Amino acid sequence: MKKTRKKDEFLEKLKKIPIIQVSCEQIGLSRNTVYRWRKEDEVFRKEMEIALQEGEDLVNDMSENQLLVLIREKNWSAISFWLKHRNPKFRERVEVSGKIINESPVLNVEQEKLVRQALLLALPQNEKENN
Repeated sequence: MKKTRKKDEFLEKLKKIPIIQVSCEQIGLSRNTVYRWRKEDEVFRKEMEIALQEGEDLVNDMSENQLLVLIREKNWSAISFWLKHRNPKFRERVEVSGKIINESPVLNVEQEKLVRQALLLALPQNEKENN
């Protein structure tokens, strides 16, 4: 009974603080215990994944809200961050240019013969008969 209560308490804490170590510390559990539960109990593992996702969603919502507050306060860093990550016109671009030079040496007669033999060995039997 106590184990079930601790599991539930941990999952509720994880929904608010999606960091396993911090959630464990706040309710007096060791990480090893939580990881053992997760390994041994499939239902707990799934509930833990859901709780972590809910917690991450909560933190994301809070972060976006704080970002919007900063934008309203005309904080240039926040404005720039928003535009770079939400508006394609302001995303940083990387331009790559180059020149490809094929410097393959010409094979001599002996090398060509070895390549042909290697290719024939790699072909399936029915294709070898046609060549």
